[in-house]
Amino acid sequence: MEDSWATTPAVRKSMQGNRSRDTKPELAVRRAIHARGLRYFVNSRPIPQLRRTADLVFPRIKIAVFVDGCFWHGCPVHRTSPKANADFWLGKVEGNIRRDLDTTRQLRSAGWTVLRYWSHEDPEAVADDVQHRVERLRGKDKAAAGVADHHFDHHRLSSGAVRHRPTP
Repeated sequence: MEDSWATTPAVRKSMQGNRSRDTKPELAVRRAIHARGLRYFVNSRPIPQLRRTADLVFPRIKIAVFVDGCFWHGCPVHRTSPKANADFWLGKVEGNIRRDLDTTRQLRSAGWTVLRYWSHEDPEAVADDVQHRVERLRGKDKAAAGVADHHFDHHRLSSGAVRHRPTP
């Protein structure tokens, strides 16, 4: 165990069990969106040359949806400080946040609408928001949908219903 990030074999086994896709919150959001009749790609690269995958992708209308885990992506509501190996884990989470912001920037630069939600958010509220965005971009008020998305920071969502705060 001496060259591992884990402090004990039990911690290592527990952390290796964490999924990078098909998490319970992600599955709940996918089920809710699917129940609304929307179809999408799962765990797909919006831009093939960019080594970043979105949880749900609507390629024809260029919407990428991410369901970010509270611990791994630094949720401001549920973020906790690890007790063991704190420097490693804080660096890891900070790196994830930087990568998330870079991913959002690169996708937006390529004309994509990026929707980010925290895993603690209500799947039905998330699905309502995604459905609304998809419908807007499929033809109803397409220009307004694109403009609005570029003025909001979807990475910093509130803890209640799906809300988007204007970026500074």
